Amino acid sequence: MLSHSLHYVIFVIAVFALYWAVHRHFWPRMLVLLVASLVLYTGFTQLPTLVAQGNVTLKALLLAGLPLLIFLTGVTVDHLLVKGLGRTDRPGVRKLLVVLSIVSNLGMLAGFKYLELLRKTALAVLGPWGVEVRPEPFHLLLPVGLSFFVFQSISYTVDVYRGKASSGHSFVEHLLYMLFFPRVVSGPIVRASELMAHFREVPTLTPDDGGKAMFRIAVGLVKKLIIADVLGSGIVDPVFGSPHAYSSAECAVAAVAYTLELYYDFSGYSDIAIGVAALFGFRFPENFARPYLAKNLFEFWNRWHMSLSSWLRDYLYIPLGGNRRSKPRVLFNLMMVMVLGGLWHGADWRFAVWGAVHGVALCAVRCWWWFRGKQPEPGPVRVGLGMLATFTLVVLTRVVFRAPDMTHAGEFYARMLAGIPGLANVGPLVWTMLAVAIVAHTLPMKVYDLTALAFLKLPAPARAVVLVLIGLGIRQLSTLEARPYVYLQF
Repeated sequence: MLSHSLHYVIFVIAVFALYWAVHRHFWPRMLVLLVASLVLYTGFTQLPTLVAQGNVTLKALLLAGLPLLIFLTGVTVDHLLVKGLGRTDRPGVRKLLVVLSIVSNLGMLAGFKYLELLRKTALAVLGPWGVEVRPEPFHLLLPVGLSFFVFQSISYTVDVYRGKASSGHSFVEHLLYMLFFPRVVSGPIVRASELMAHFREVPTLTPDDGGKAMFRIAVGLVKKLIIADVLGSGIVDPVFGSPHAYSSAECAVAAVAYTLELYYDFSGYSDIAIGVAALFGFRFPENFARPYLAKNLFEFWNRWHMSLSSWLRDYLYIPLGGNRRSKPRVLFNLMMVMVLGGLWHGADWRFAVWGAVHGVALCAVRCWWWFRGKQPEPGPVRVGLGMLATFTLVVLTRVVFRAPDMTHAGEFYARMLAGIPGLANVGPLVWTMLAVAIVAHTLPMKVYDLTALAFLKLPAPARAVVLVLIGLGIRQLSTLEARPYVYLQF
């Protein structure tokens, strides 16, 4: 169930009513959230429709339940290891339990997400040499959101080991932490200290907090359904689908449009997740901070998908040695983080290429800083050039991210650099949405804060009218067909 659909709105309203009816009692409110999360994760909200259409078979139910069974098994193993970690003071045993937890999580991720990639790679590399490699695909069912679950599980285990999180949580709390429905599938990646620590607190929701949450959800819906979807259907999909049918200028516009679409699509998802979580008394971390205004690539990664960037920093870059080792080792650490971070997005070597390009660029920036030494604050011209260079690199590498394969990406680059003029296929609505996207991204945050404050000062009936008007505007301007979130494919 997509979080920008009407079904999701109805679902959240029903869960909201049940939750606040029992919110003073720990187990009832936990069970409401857990059942809601399981229902949303398994897709059983669509069961009545499927039954009415006669589309439900025993095989379909088994196929739907198998990924859930795999997920529950993984959580059970991890829970037992974390419990054992919290009960022993022996350093050797503690380290062994952490290693077992990390290996089991990464093993499950590698098996279900990357085994097919390894089979294809082995077939392509070893096949010509006469080495026998399985020719048929494995046809494994990938549990939805497995990458996010694995990252959250590893962070929880490591935080318990470091003393930053408690192991004294029940299996239900552990399961809910992994499956909490507002951010299931695509994040943000929430640390145990940011979510599990608040499970036992009696939640509260003031009128202002509720108003802020509704405003945040409305902003997320506008980002997704108006800006991202119009750019996606209006220019990105057709041009990336057949780049040879469009001019070089139109390909360049499509590359910029995809870069903006990806931001508004994913940040819109994050806004909705943060807003819905706030309706239940939970505070999620911010996931974006106007990344396309970054002055360099390091700043970009500190502003883009911040929950993932901070995870890679805390649980991969720093354990590798971070900035504390020799200069060659620092550069190696940067490359490792970016290549693995690229592969995390999908079981395809083009994601590793995308990550490697960013890694090389980050290493180049780091070497330049070492060479220059400490410099005074840059002036407006240098800041502007830095922003332009960073945005250009991000746009060009996004082509690899969007194209179905490297061959297609190469064709797109060749067409974009062919020097063919003409923008006849870029319609007025696309131009308008590009302008809206750029202006909305560059506005000072104070403008958003003042807009939210003005919304909160309205009486409740007026707030309702504003939300209805936003809904009508979305229906008028958005595409007729609900488009899935772009990040769901990663």
